[in-house]
Amino acid sequence: MEYVSRHFLLSSQLARTLYHEHASALPIIDYHNHLDAKEIWLDSSPHNLTQAWINRDHYVWRAMRWNGIDEHYITGEANDEDKFYHWCKIAPKLIGNPLYQWSHLELKRYFNCDLLLNEDNWQAIWQITQTQLKKGTHSARKLLQNCSVTTLCTTDSPSSDLHYHAKLASSDCATQVLPTFRADELFIWRTIGDAGNYLDKFATLTQTDISSIDDYLEAIETRINTFNHQGCRLADLGLKQVAFHPCSQRQANKLFGQLLSGNALSNSQRAALDTYLFVSLGRLYHKYRWTMQLHIGVLADVNKRCVESVGSGSGFSIINDQLRTDNLAYLLNALEQQNALPKTILYNLNPAHNAVLASLCGAFQANDAGMGKIQFGAAWWFNDHKDGMEAQLTTLKNTGALGCFIGMLTDSRNLFSMSRHEYFRRVMCNLLANWVEQGELPNDLELLQQTIENICYHNAQRYFNFPAHHNVGASV
Repeated sequence: MEYVSRHFLLSSQLARTLYHEHASALPIIDYHNHLDAKEIWLDSSPHNLTQAWINRDHYVWRAMRWNGIDEHYITGEANDEDKFYHWCKIAPKLIGNPLYQWSHLELKRYFNCDLLLNEDNWQAIWQITQTQLKKGTHSARKLLQNCSVTTLCTTDSPSSDLHYHAKLASSDCATQVLPTFRADELFIWRTIGDAGNYLDKFATLTQTDISSIDDYLEAIETRINTFNHQGCRLADLGLKQVAFHPCSQRQANKLFGQLLSGNALSNSQRAALDTYLFVSLGRLYHKYRWTMQLHIGVLADVNKRCVESVGSGSGFSIINDQLRTDNLAYLLNALEQQNALPKTILYNLNPAHNAVLASLCGAFQANDAGMGKIQFGAAWWFNDHKDGMEAQLTTLKNTGALGCFIGMLTDSRNLFSMSRHEYFRRVMCNLLANWVEQGELPNDLELLQQTIENICYHNAQRYFNFPAHHNVGASV
């Protein structure tokens, strides 16, 4: 049987026309993912589907736990074949889940395999994929090139030496691989157990003496400049708590000195430093013409017993229902008042906050950065499925400007997940066709074509200030 057919997710002739004639062949800009630049440089290939799908994907781990699989076969020491068997065993229970759809889409696209994942087929699937993987045709660079990925942005610590990005920049890699400045760890009063130790290492890295908040910001700009030289044009920050507490430079230096002395900070004092650093980072991103990404709404690692056993970021985080839109608006406004608000993408984990964030985007649009300066980001994490994508696109249609949207991303550690761009494009084309058939949109093929091509590729190409390929600094 053929589950992922040519018309997968396309329910009408118009949807099929829009996808096959206007969306499918467009190149990909994957501007947010968690791939490893080293693996791309080495042109590495997974030895089997367990390495590709299971070993680093907390989405899969969560699904396997839901189905009662022992941790030994998830993150434990079981061999790769046994782990794959247990994944296939529970796959039928995930019917309708995006993991089920993505996995079969990847089997079809990368291995031309139409077998359904289940307990009966697991050995055949294992053998088919093993045979093809051994040929070396599924290496990182070949896969990116075959998927027509023009630009790919990894997610990197401010302390990263960017060694492999430098190597890729001077190589013949067909895909432009650029770093992204992930700033979470810089909020040391919230994320680092030993702030003094972190600052010592950061000072050594940046060759600065950090004894004040001003010194700290100078060191941070040193790293931003290094990232910028290596082609970085995006920053990212996970806002688990959206705090706003106005803080002067003098107050910030006093609180930072208190931190250096090892004295505890109150919640309001941490909020003040949060605010000061957020605004300072925003000014720097604006200065360097970067885009600021804000991922909002995670309640992290709620199952403490399991986190202690398996580790943080292992599938025990959930949707947070506390947004504090007022504080987020105040943060953006603090930058806007200084004419220093960078291009910004807002991603929300709670789907109930779609309209709230979309309306916030509309309040801070400006003509200094072209159309769609503030973006209502693509459906993310628990929303990354057909219903979530349709909800995000519908909200943007209703409250913003759908034609300005910069499109999808993978947010993944799995190279095979580039097929999620196809998944999104099929969902979007089907949704637009439905709106046409319901009389909400005109049946104007030229208008629909322009909208689809812009969302899938051209808007992102225009929005991000990416350097010319192979014209990025090759040393750091």
